[in-house]
Amino acid sequence: MRIRLATLLASLSAFVVLAASNVARADAEAIVPPAGPGPYAVGCSDFSQDFSRLAPGETAQDYWDGNPDGNRPRYAINLLSDLDHALYMSVQVPNDGTLFGRYAGVGIDVVTIVCYPTSADNGRADYPLPNGNSIPHMQVDGQGPLFPSQSRFPVLLFSHGLSGSPLDDGYLAAIEVFASHGYIVVAPFHGDLRVADLSLNNLSDIGYALLHFQDYVAMQALRPIELSTVLTAFLVDVNWRDFVDTDKIGVFGASLGGESAMLLGGAQLTTTIGMSSKQVIYDPRVKAAVGYVPYFGIPIYPAFGRDQKGLDSVTLPYLALSGTADTTAPIGPTRDGSWSRCKASSTVSRRISPTTSSRGRSTSSMGSS
Repeated sequence: MRIRLATLLASLSAFVVLAASNVARADAEAIVPPAGPGPYAVGCSDFSQDFSRLAPGETAQDYWDGNPDGNRPRYAINLLSDLDHALYMSVQVPNDGTLFGRYAGVGIDVVTIVCYPTSADNGRADYPLPNGNSIPHMQVDGQGPLFPSQSRFPVLLFSHGLSGSPLDDGYLAAIEVFASHGYIVVAPFHGDLRVADLSLNNLSDIGYALLHFQDYVAMQALRPIELSTVLTAFLVDVNWRDFVDTDKIGVFGASLGGESAMLLGGAQLTTTIGMSSKQVIYDPRVKAAVGYVPYFGIPIYPAFGRDQKGLDSVTLPYLALSGTADTTAPIGPTRDGSWSRCKASSTVSRRISPTTSSRGRSTSSMGSS
């Protein structure tokens, strides 16, 4: 999936800008061929880290993912070596116990990396990471971004999958692809494992989710709050605000990030075992979204309320791509949610095309917008 992810994103990149500018409404059946890397070099914000802080047996990935060591919290902020120039903030969580449980009314740290189209002559060095990747042309020591012109560029919020981070292999490659096509990509580190230590690959983890239900709900609800709050801060940041086209803001979400994108558009999240649902947030600044194998729940427990009815009032243009062999983010709930929206809209299209499931096997995908 990681190798295919960066390739697939090239074919999706036109969707967000077209939808955000309402051009996509003119031809819902348009086919956008894969484009490959775009014309721009890519630069990124300061994400300098001190890897000497890692204890024996630890990895940077533990901190990027927010993976605690027993009762000792670990998060990306603990590795940052230049906090004065990194993009981080404390997000104030709404005081709603139904959605946020023990996190209601408190602050949670969120760090973000921003990658953007830069000048071809950007001479800043790439920043090597211990996983073998590099952050391209990274700013250091208070440097500002270097854009190729005084133009304004569309913004893409990037929401990674469950227990991942923007610096994972596939995600960083995808971010670079988007930025090379002229997007300013704003990618928070959700640090899901700080909130709920689980995956959804098997029934034992679903059992954990039920036993720790409030944390499971909070983990999902916090993500769109983080995305919206980070966007607000980014749009007024003196280093970025003059280069942003605020009329073209989209979201790309992978797996659980696909759910986060839909929640940002006003969807209601399932909050009880009885499948009651409640809206987390609605951010009208977001004009379109893409979900790559988006998590819409499992057949016995949909993410957006009973029968996915929490999607009925969502008007956000949304492209969902799901694989039939994917058991982590199964296609059934995505299909049901898409058709639920279809009943209230005439702008939904479906197409079958080759893709790869999260298990790496060739299968088919369903797109809806």
